[in-house]
Amino acid sequence: MAPPSVPDRGEVLWTPAADAWTCTAAGRFASAHGHRSYASAHAWSVADPDGFWGAVADDLGVRWRTPPTAVLAEQAMPGARWFPGAELSYAEHALAAASARPHDVAVVARSQTRGPSELTWAQLADQVARCAAGLRRLGVQRGDRVAAYAPNIPETLIAFLATASIGAVWSSCAPEFGTRSVIDRLAQIEPVVLLAVDGYRYGAKDIDRTGEVEVIRAALPTVRHTVTLRYLDTGATDGWAALLAGDDPGPPTFEAVPFDHPLYVLFSSGTTGLPKAIVHGHGGITVEHLKALALHQDLTAEDRFFWFTTTGWMMWNYLISGLLLGATIICFDGDPGSPDLSVLWDLADETGCTVFGASAPFLMASRKAGLHPEPRRLRAVGSTGAPLPADGFRWVHDTLGVPVSSISGGTDVCTAFVGSSPLVAVRAGEISCRLLGCDAVALAPDGTPCPPGEQGELAIVAPMPSMPVGFWGDADGSRYRAAYFEQFPGVWCHGDWVTFTDDGAAVITGRSDATLNRGGVRLGTSDFYTVVEALPEVADSLVVHLEGDDGGAGELLLFVALAPGVEADDDLSVRVARALRAELSPRHVPDRVEVVAAIPRTLSGKKLEVPVKRILTGTPVDEAVSVEALTDPTSVAPFVALAAARRSRGADR
Repeated sequence: MAPPSVPDRGEVLWTPAADAWTCTAAGRFASAHGHRSYASAHAWSVADPDGFWGAVADDLGVRWRTPPTAVLAEQAMPGARWFPGAELSYAEHALAAASARPHDVAVVARSQTRGPSELTWAQLADQVARCAAGLRRLGVQRGDRVAAYAPNIPETLIAFLATASIGAVWSSCAPEFGTRSVIDRLAQIEPVVLLAVDGYRYGAKDIDRTGEVEVIRAALPTVRHTVTLRYLDTGATDGWAALLAGDDPGPPTFEAVPFDHPLYVLFSSGTTGLPKAIVHGHGGITVEHLKALALHQDLTAEDRFFWFTTTGWMMWNYLISGLLLGATIICFDGDPGSPDLSVLWDLADETGCTVFGASAPFLMASRKAGLHPEPRRLRAVGSTGAPLPADGFRWVHDTLGVPVSSISGGTDVCTAFVGSSPLVAVRAGEISCRLLGCDAVALAPDGTPCPPGEQGELAIVAPMPSMPVGFWGDADGSRYRAAYFEQFPGVWCHGDWVTFTDDGAAVITGRSDATLNRGGVRLGTSDFYTVVEALPEVADSLVVHLEGDDGGAGELLLFVALAPGVEADDDLSVRVARALRAELSPRHVPDRVEVVAAIPRTLSGKKLEVPVKRILTGTPVDEAVSVEALTDPTSVAPFVALAAARRSRGADR
């Protein structure tokens, strides 16, 4: 199969300040270790993992209770052993600023369910201590699991830090998850305590969750205590107040645990089968998030850090780690599109946000809506969840006048592989660089590295501290190995198509398992979406390629959801074809354009390219996708109907 052609590179939109090497954490760190270019610093970070990660721990202030005997004792993948003998606590790092800055604001919270609130560092530490004391009264011990069915609000953060402080293991599901999705996740880890809200408001709509909580609780026999949180004020009791009641426990205490001791369990999207229960350790997350947020986001105690996320997406965990740097974090719970797309930008302005993060589709929707937000303190905009098209970069640059920090990684590592750096220029449509300490490459099908400009499988060829401790319940590690290390033994294969440039920038063009093959040429799906979703009448889209039984070209199908108020007309396919032919190539023109009510997406916003293809090629819907893992469970119905029609036509031939 021929490699795809590489488009011309986008223009430079932002360059590092002249004093970046002295006024940013990345510049000072690199200079202190003898490097005067980002390329040199990155080469050192992957060639000398002991030196680099040891320097990260020392320079960024890891608080060892027991120091490690080495940095990287075993380099195998899987099976790397980081910082053996070390003991520490993530929660201690997250609350470190409470002693030096007790009266500064640690958490700013905004919600569509209740009024605004803030917590100082002293108040946050006090409530964590009270929550930890309450959990201990409920019998929670080191290693027990505490789970939450709760939104992005201060109580969820407090419960997480309290859980971590006593060495118990945290996991959370957002309350928009259906009961089956929650049970499929939490039953795997057998929690002993469940924190659950009674409901929430999404935009102008009240959503009662008391019935769902009863179903979830009944399906989790290991839960000894359910702590109810009156959030929508439909619940009968307020178990949260009772949990935090009692005598003053004093300042929080922190259980010292080994580097790999489980901190939390994150779950894959679960679109097919049970979600993977991915275990992350105290040490790996502490070290990796200190590196990513300090050296790449340049986060400091002066920042107010926001990322739009729910508690069911790894970006919530990433946001919370802003506390590690002493930054103020901004939590938002609600509909980002209600009453309109200005709500998050207004939030950024009102709260004094300096680093604002959202999904690429949100940024593109803001551009399409013609917004001109003016957050006064903003210095960077983060983007993740999908490739951000070049026009998204340009909109941020032209409208906000700040650089884009486009990052790509995954729940699997709870961080990014590629992203931005205050030492590296930002080009339209490109992710600026490989992150320090991440040996990311593009691999050809035979496992050899692709040269610059050639697309290949995104692979990580050396261990990272935040690679999973393992999967929960996977005692022999077989599921973990199968998930990442089967295609190229000893190499982490992530499942994305990536092209690296000769200066280290990256362009990700979609999932490799959703590749489109037209006439022997690979086509990345993100290219389609950039062009199609720029059309004013299209709100969302999804493209799949169905191979022909006769080995021919097969069929390229494009599905579109129309913008509000737009009706389909006979010329839609013509306009789509004209745009794709002009901006991409004739190969990108679909054989059919189908209008659907909604594009199926997971609860974290990912398009269901592979499950839709499986449905269309005959896989029963209950085997192809877990509908409760979708934002709209009814969105798969048109694809099921189309699959049935295709089978019927085949039977008639």
